Order: sequence, then structure tokens, then C-alpha cells
Amino acid sequence: MNPSIKNMMSEHRLIVEALASLDALVDKLQQNEAVPRGDVARFATFFQGFADRCHHGKEEDRLFVKLNQFGFSKEHGPVAVMLAEHTAGRAHVRAWAETGAKSGPLTPDEIKSVAAHGREFVPLLLSHIHKENHVLYPMAQQAIPPDEFKQLDAECEAFEREVMGAGEIQRLKEVAAQLIQAYPPAPDKLAAALAHL
Repeated sequence: MNPSIKNMMSEHRLIVEALASLDALVDKLQQNEAVPRGDVARFATFFQGFADRCHHGKEEDRLFVKLNQFGFSKEHGPVAVMLAEHTAGRAHVRAWAETGAKSGPLTPDEIKSVAAHGREFVPLLLSHIHKENHVLYPMAQQAIPPDEFKQLDAECEAFEREVMGAGEIQRLKEVAAQLIQAYPPAPDKLAAALAHL
């Protein structure tokens, strides 16, 4: 397996664990348990920074561009589906970021909004990850010639270094670890989420 694909699949595992943790936060909200506004903001920070800017950034600016060169259209087919799902996910995360940026306890309407976005976002992203791991990534490894894939691996490394910075990636991983500790997923829900990998 190419280093860039192996790394993206590793990132998927952390994202899936964070999704299971987010699901646990939504459960708390729906059981009328208090959740600090700052935790909603921290989930938004992780999903905007790590899942979208870093992970989806490498896909959209590096992997998908390479797939386009080898016959995969941006307008239809698997790449188009992945792009549409990235866009759909951003709307949910943006709603949490906006809620998280306000002050004071979450209002009843905000609680409903955070929970509703969570109930849509979690299955959307789990299904998306499953399709990438089991359909798109294997297709990419067949379609992109080995020498081009070596170039892609180098480009993905450069993206992490130049666009994100190693310190920022590590900081976002720590945010995820703190959230998973604060909102530990139920074992059965975590197992169900990890089955998408």
C-alpha cells in the first residue's frame, strides 16, 4: 500500500473514533445532560482542522487531482460523490462552529441544532469513509501508475509540512484525544463505527 493511502486510512481511524465520541456527546444532549458550549467548539475545531483542512485537503488538492489526470471526472463518478459529501459535511461542522463561538450555556434551540447536525453528520461521514477505504482508494491504487503514486506520496508529505505544519496536526490529534476521553463512546457504538474502516 502506498504511504499516502496508508496515512489517509490511519487518519480515517482517528476520525471514526472522534465520530463515535461526537455521537456520545449527542446522546448526552438528548438525555438533557449539560454539555459545555466549548466542547461543541472543540469538535468543530477537530473536524474543520483535521478531517477537512488536513485530510480532505490532501484528497481534494492532491489525490483527486491525480485521479482526474487518469480518467476520473470531477463532475460524475466516485470523485464527484466524495466531493459532494465533503461539501455536505462542511455545512454540519460550520453550524457547530457558529454555535461554539457564542457564549453562555447552550439554549434549547442550540441543543436541538447541535444534536440534529450530529445525527446527520456521523452516518454521512462513516459511510463516506467506508466508500473511500473500500472503493476509491483501491481504485486509485490500480489507476495511478507507480511512479505517479511516488510523486503523490511526496506531494502529500509536502502538504502536511507546508500547508498544515507538523505542530498543528499534532495539536488537532490531541484535541481529538481529549474529546474521546471526555465523551467515551459506548463500546457497541464504537465497534459499529470502526466496522466502517
